[in-house]
Amino acid sequence: MAISKEKKNEIIAQYARHEGDTGSVEVQVAVLTW
Repeated sequence: MAISKEKKNEIIAQYARHEGDTGSVEVQVAVLTW
C-alpha cells in the first residue's frame, strides 16, 4: 500500500532530528514500517 504525501510528511515531522531531515534512521524506519 502506498503512503500519501501528507501522511509521509506527518511521519517525517514527528521523527525528524532537525528540519529537513529525511535520511536519519528514525525517519526511514518510521516511513517504511507505517
